[in-house]
Amino acid sequence: MVNFTSYSFAFCFLIITLFSSCDKKYADDDFQAYFGGEVTNPTKRYVLFGKDSETMDTIPLNDDNTFLMSFRSLKPGLYTFKHEPEYQYVYFEKNDSIMVRINSRDFDESISFCGRGDEKNNFLMELYLRNEKEYDHLFPMFDKDIESYVSYTDSIYDENKKNYLKRKNDLAWSDGFDFYAKSLLDFNYFGKKEMYPKVHRIRTGETPTMPINFYDYRKNIDFNNSKLSSFAPFITYVSHMLDNLASTENITQSNEVDVSLTTNIQKLRIADTLIKNEKIKNNLLNSIAFNYFLEDQNIVNNKKFLGEYLQHSTNPTAKNEITEISKSISNLNSGNHLPNLIFYRQDGSQISSDKLINGQKTIFYFWTENFSSHFVEANKKVAHLKRQHPGYKFIAVNIDGNVDKWRGVIKDYNVDGITQVSCSNFKELRKKWAIIKIHRTIIVNKDGEIINAFTNLFNADFSEKLTVVSAAK
Repeated sequence: MVNFTSYSFAFCFLIITLFSSCDKKYADDDFQAYFGGEVTNPTKRYVLFGKDSETMDTIPLNDDNTFLMSFRSLKPGLYTFKHEPEYQYVYFEKNDSIMVRINSRDFDESISFCGRGDEKNNFLMELYLRNEKEYDHLFPMFDKDIESYVSYTDSIYDENKKNYLKRKNDLAWSDGFDFYAKSLLDFNYFGKKEMYPKVHRIRTGETPTMPINFYDYRKNIDFNNSKLSSFAPFITYVSHMLDNLASTENITQSNEVDVSLTTNIQKLRIADTLIKNEKIKNNLLNSIAFNYFLEDQNIVNNKKFLGEYLQHSTNPTAKNEITEISKSISNLNSGNHLPNLIFYRQDGSQISSDKLINGQKTIFYFWTENFSSHFVEANKKVAHLKRQHPGYKFIAVNIDGNVDKWRGVIKDYNVDGITQVSCSNFKELRKKWAIIKIHRTIIVNKDGEIINAFTNLFNADFSEKLTVVSAAK
């Protein structure tokens, strides 16, 4: 983590001196607070400040890229700050005055807080970044047996919990902040446990037998706690959990597409029954819908699923968005021409997807610098596939939209023989190619016609399917 004082100590010191002396006494009914900082390499001329997915204030950047907002009344709680397209959390106690350092080219890793209330927020970022780094080493563990996986994830959790307890004792933070610190610690751990059965099955083709007490922690989770309605680690965890609760192991349909429809309708109904808090429920319903439309491209079944989703969701804006996504996905059926998009090459020039294909069978896969372990594993898999299927061109698409940063990242990896491009407009990529998550692979023939727009490099039978396609084409 970068030290805030390394580049803007004067600004931080001035703000703290003027507005946030630790000796200053506040009346019981005085909830005055300040939030400010500095943005390096800004992508926009403002920072958004909000709570529970709602924007409270748009804070403009000054000419020197600093910003400051005073609040006459800011109640203690968890808030968000966003410099598009990235966001993070910040927790305010009564009368906190918090400054934050942001570098848009390395958003999460660059964040550091100073001022009254800084230590607890720096710990929250430390815990978040530690979890991100853990995922870099987690991918190979999904191939292991359940005992090895549990031993590995439990040892990480135990170490993180010791650090959490020490910092809690040292900083003596409030119960309000502790709720989110403990939730971040626990839901990151619970999420790793929920992910194992599905990811292990995808990577190995085997269905693991889970210990009888493996999911006992679910009994102690309050799924309707309003404080978790927009807390990303919680929403991510519950999404993984629903995958397991709607297991298809006992579904007898022989048709894979019907199994997908049945499973995802089950997930909608479980979420509707389990979650009574409307915000939480709608967020989960949206997540289920996004993922379903990426996995199932049967037009008749999609209509059935959309009808079920619309019955349960109570968010008009989300309903419209999901309906539009379903329409976009219908345009990506096998046999259709892949919609043309513009990408950046490493030399800074632009090129269309049609020209990238250029009369050769092509496989597009996607990655983000925020999930570097996926990129490393994907490149290893592609290197193997290239030897098995030399007739295919492989194109790695970075979705972050920051060309300068992308060039720098590429230099650190061995990507010989793989065409590297960066998307010029993620909104268009999402709209035309329905890219909602990075675990997507698109296969087209030499004419740019879609063979499969919704497959995955890491599917156990991916190479086998390429062999079949090559023989047929």
